[in-house]
Amino acid sequence: MIKQECFPPVTISVGDYDRLAFLASFGLSFEQDRPAAAMLANELIRATILTPGDIPPSIATMHSRLEFRDDVTWDVRSATLVYPDEDDGEPDRVSVLSPEGAALIGLGEGQSITWRTPKGWRSLTLLRVLYQPHGRFVEPWRELS
Repeated sequence: MIKQECFPPVTISVGDYDRLAFLASFGLSFEQDRPAAAMLANELIRATILTPGDIPPSIATMHSRLEFRDDVTWDVRSATLVYPDEDDGEPDRVSVLSPEGAALIGLGEGQSITWRTPKGWRSLTLLRVLYQPHGRFVEPWRELS
């Protein structure tokens, strides 16, 4: 059986999209960032763009706290998806300009993404969105209807 790249639907907020598009184009200029920047650019091309208030809470956005699984090693990890300048090298942060970050942005809970790297196949599954800063804002004095 031939393994193929699998690209699920991607949903991104308009604000995240603008900054991520800049990062992807800028990252293509640097050798060390080029593979992840190209992957991020491809994700943005496929993305459905929504206003922040329309992003479901189960979607991985920037600054989301995520639980995800490496489908090759079966390791489960929790991390916050951050911009490159916010990545302090700690294991609880993953830069969107890394292969894992570019793969996770815009995924929904339960979705998996598979892609080829120079070292072989990678696959991640977003298990849960533990925290997501977007989503419907409800004024504290109003009840949900």
